[in-house]
Amino acid sequence: MASETAYQFIVSPDANDRMAAHFEFLARVSENAADRLLDGLMKDIRSLAKMPLRNPVYDRPYVQPLKYRYMVSNKRYRIVYQIAGDIVFVDDIQDCRQDDDKNLI
Repeated sequence: MASETAYQFIVSPDANDRMAAHFEFLARVSENAADRLLDGLMKDIRSLAKMPLRNPVYDRPYVQPLKYRYMVSNKRYRIVYQIAGDIVFVDDIQDCRQDDDKNLI
């Protein structure tokens, strides 16, 4: 049985800022909900250390084909990332309810 490769993960400053903005916005309404959001996002991001190829390719006309993958977190947030060697780079965290034009990627 082959062992699973452990990937490192790096969250870009822009993605981190976007995550913080979602958290701060939600915290104004409900601190408990904001905590659940942050916990869920971090759990999902950490899960990318194992099997990041399990998620689908992020296929958009304005993005280089096959460069990015994504996973949905907390039912409405898209974590967009790329894999380079043994490192997973989280490049964007998107609110799926917003237009794609407002996203970083």
